[in-house]
Amino acid sequence: MLAGPIRTPLRCRRAAARAGLAAGLLAVTLAAQAAQQHCEIGGVAVNPALKSSTQGRSGVMRCLENGQLAREQDLQNGRFVGAVRYFSQGKLSREQFLNDRGNLQGRSREFGPGGRLLREGSYENGAFAGLVRSFHPDGSLQRASFFGTEGELAYAEFTRQGDLRSLRCGERPLLAPAVDDTKLCGFSPKLSQVSFVAESGALRARASFANGRRIRYETFQDNGLPATQEEISAAGRIERIFGADGARRREVLWSVGDGTSQREREQEFSSAGTLTRERRWSQGELLGEQTFYLNGQPRSKARYIGAGGNRVLETQDFYESGVASGQGSYIDTGRYAPTPVGTHRQFDAQGRVKTETVYDNRGRLLRERNWDGVGNLVRDDEIQEDGSRRSTAR
Repeated sequence: MLAGPIRTPLRCRRAAARAGLAAGLLAVTLAAQAAQQHCEIGGVAVNPALKSSTQGRSGVMRCLENGQLAREQDLQNGRFVGAVRYFSQGKLSREQFLNDRGNLQGRSREFGPGGRLLREGSYENGAFAGLVRSFHPDGSLQRASFFGTEGELAYAEFTRQGDLRSLRCGERPLLAPAVDDTKLCGFSPKLSQVSFVAESGALRARASFANGRRIRYETFQDNGLPATQEEISAAGRIERIFGADGARRREVLWSVGDGTSQREREQEFSSAGTLTRERRWSQGELLGEQTFYLNGQPRSKARYIGAGGNRVLETQDFYESGVASGQGSYIDTGRYAPTPVGTHRQFDAQGRVKTETVYDNRGRLLRERNWDGVGNLVRDDEIQEDGSRRSTAR
């Protein structure tokens, strides 16, 4: 389970691909170094870039660069199989092993200039396998990860100060003895509560895990106020986004089932915390939307009636006082602009009708009427098929 982006199969495949790429790059590196290094086996000069130069030979090939040992590599009957050791300024910098296919196999270690171990792990035919550990220059643990046949399954990263920086939990504890992910990932009877810290020491996130599953996650802004929150239960997931002042500005409720998520409710809030917009869905279809003034009064309401290609959208608009300012109906065409149908009305602040327009089922305007400020009808036009008007007002 990720503490950050949610784990995806693509990420696993990328991790495996990077491991395989390392084996391929090794062969390219060998060829490039051969042009710069002077190599010998048992005192006899060889060129590892030429197959004929090493054909049938066995032993340890030693290569010098600028007079210093740069590489040692095992040969078995002309094939590079076994240990490969790289040196920097005469000191061991990397040690790996190749199988009879030319792929990395078994233990791999990398060292810093002072000889301190920087990374260690194992390969299985060119791909990482099992526990892999990386270290900071001072020797403290930087990253522990576990690889299976699917790719990277779990990891934990730490700052130079030893604080947890990020965490991904597997379906079971995988990182011991490097990391106690039984505790961190909540595989013990008690839920885990962990904090994620940046290299600067600033708190970046908190999370809770139960049996390797992240059930709560929250991130923080540079000012220490919340930035995002996520809560997961058996029934669904809630996501929240906060403004720079720490006030909740958006909240989304998702239903979760059968490996899929569907949005059910989305809300937006003002900086004062009042609800300004709400949308609801059912089975992936939008049911309706409401907006609100800052005083809590409704600003607009929209609801869908029917299903599929027969949905009708009914709308209402309001003044800040709560008095209706307009109403209408539309056929949901599935496009940006729905088709108006039926009778649409606009009202003044006292609730009196100001205008009325009537549409047929194809959205063609049939009639327009207008009233003055005291309720007297001042215009009543019928719209002909050619677009001309015929006044019926007396």
